[in-house]
Amino acid sequence: MATETTQATAAEVTAETTFAAWLDRLTPALQAADVPTTTMLLAADCWWRDLLALTGALGTYHGRDRVAAMLGEHLRPGSLANIRMTTEFGPRYQGADDELIEGFITFETPLGFGRGAVRLRHQDGDWVAWTVLTELDDLRGHERAIGHHRSKGPRHTPAVRGRNWRDERQEKARYVDRDPDVVVVGAGQGGLSVAANLGLMGVDTLILERSERIGDGWRKRYHSLVLHDPVWADHLPYLPYPESWPVYCPKDKIADWFESYASAMELNVWTSAEMTSSSYDEARGRWTLRVRTPDGERELHPRDVILATGAAGEPNVPDVPGRELFAGTSYHSSQHASATDWAGKKAVVVGACNSGHDIAQDLHEAGADVTLVQRSSTHIISQEHGIPAIFGSNFVEGGPPTAYADLLASGTPWPLVLELAKEGVQETARKDAELLAALDAVGFKRNDGPDGTGLMGYALAYGGGYYIDVGASRLIADGKIKLAQGSGLAEFTPEGIRLADGRTLQADVVVLATGYRNMRETARRLFGDEVADRLPLVLGIGEDGEIGGLYRRTGHPGFWYMGGPLAWVRIYAKHLALQLTAKHAGIQLPRPDAAAQ
Repeated sequence: MATETTQATAAEVTAETTFAAWLDRLTPALQAADVPTTTMLLAADCWWRDLLALTGALGTYHGRDRVAAMLGEHLRPGSLANIRMTTEFGPRYQGADDELIEGFITFETPLGFGRGAVRLRHQDGDWVAWTVLTELDDLRGHERAIGHHRSKGPRHTPAVRGRNWRDERQEKARYVDRDPDVVVVGAGQGGLSVAANLGLMGVDTLILERSERIGDGWRKRYHSLVLHDPVWADHLPYLPYPESWPVYCPKDKIADWFESYASAMELNVWTSAEMTSSSYDEARGRWTLRVRTPDGERELHPRDVILATGAAGEPNVPDVPGRELFAGTSYHSSQHASATDWAGKKAVVVGACNSGHDIAQDLHEAGADVTLVQRSSTHIISQEHGIPAIFGSNFVEGGPPTAYADLLASGTPWPLVLELAKEGVQETARKDAELLAALDAVGFKRNDGPDGTGLMGYALAYGGGYYIDVGASRLIADGKIKLAQGSGLAEFTPEGIRLADGRTLQADVVVLATGYRNMRETARRLFGDEVADRLPLVLGIGEDGEIGGLYRRTGHPGFWYMGGPLAWVRIYAKHLALQLTAKHAGIQLPRPDAAAQ
């Protein structure tokens, strides 16, 4: 054991020495804005991702030529100053045969403070950077660090006699004599995360939530729902889960945590609040929002609106002939609550991705006779083998602290994530071979995801199209959940449904697990065509290597999208909040190629 410890320590020292030597060469080149010298310290196939620090935008640059062009446009003497290696965690060797060194840096820019992550690769006898991340972490004067916004409490500041903390919180959240700077529509993980960041940066923010309670977006979903991502990836900003938290969190537990989080972070939230109309005055740079609340209708005039109702929030309900003739019950999967009412009944679930499988399993376990309709092929991974392959060594028990795991995650550009996913898809398939063969044997159709990228390819492009097996696949393979494969729903009949190939299925209940429409359609419903037609589609990787629509300017002034799984929103809520804080403070982020929103 002592020998192993000594070897590990020696490796850590070597990694730190190697990283420090590389950084000592890079630092003077960056500070002098010497682009040729900087790029010679990068691998030929390097990736540089900048999140606001240099460019004032979110962008990915691949290869020396593109990186050199970006640096030539944005790098000036002093753009990155006081560059220092972080030793709290790392540098460390990573990967087979110690071919990579991961290290972290801090730096300053004229506008604030930044962090970065670098992966060095040994190439042609030298260590060069394969991936580089530079991200703006704080704006000067708007720092989120402890001490910058921590008040002494209501008794230690001038206040009206007799008011305590609760009185002041209630008054602030009512917005009787002022307008919020920002209105966030939706109190899910995206809305809560961005509001928490904005609050710590000093931007007055109000969340509108149409449900009765914060967390109802999870609480009211089907009874058996459990998160698929592991706990280490799912912390909310600034308030990690307790050590007692399960690896995979039940939906009611996460819903209650969201409610507690909003209270602990002192977020301003109106529940049972529904926006009834909106308009934007481009001359004034203000929205007019009409909001129905339990206390009556209110009118708000924020400068910015963030739509945070989920990256795939509009149920896709197909217009199927004959539905009104069906003698049973039919509904979209988003309305599925409990399966117990269908014990002993015939159930048909149309759609074979995550929700379809989960609901079919839920109905089966409640005692229903279930048939799953698979219209096209589905990507299948087991939770046991697939989740570790997706999250790697970052978000695991004993992995890096969350702050560093997030840097490693955001320091892996999305196109590279997809490329690296291909090997994980094949490795997971080898480990899941027995289960996949059993599915093949009953005629279930599978695929490896877009261009072999598996779950990540589907998630980034569509937000769905896959199933993480927590039991339904084995039930299908064993015939306990029946399978109707290869044909879509053509029409309802009084007794059930008819598929496009003529097969009929009797049913007492039909669940349409037919997915969700793009988030832009939520914007269309809430804000109208005039706004929606100026917005991009959400999801999909653009030419700049970033996710379409999310976390940045959308094309409509004062309108922003926020969404994605917990791991994404924890990371990118900060970047969206930084852009809004800069805007409201009159700070021009260094982005000469685009007009300020």
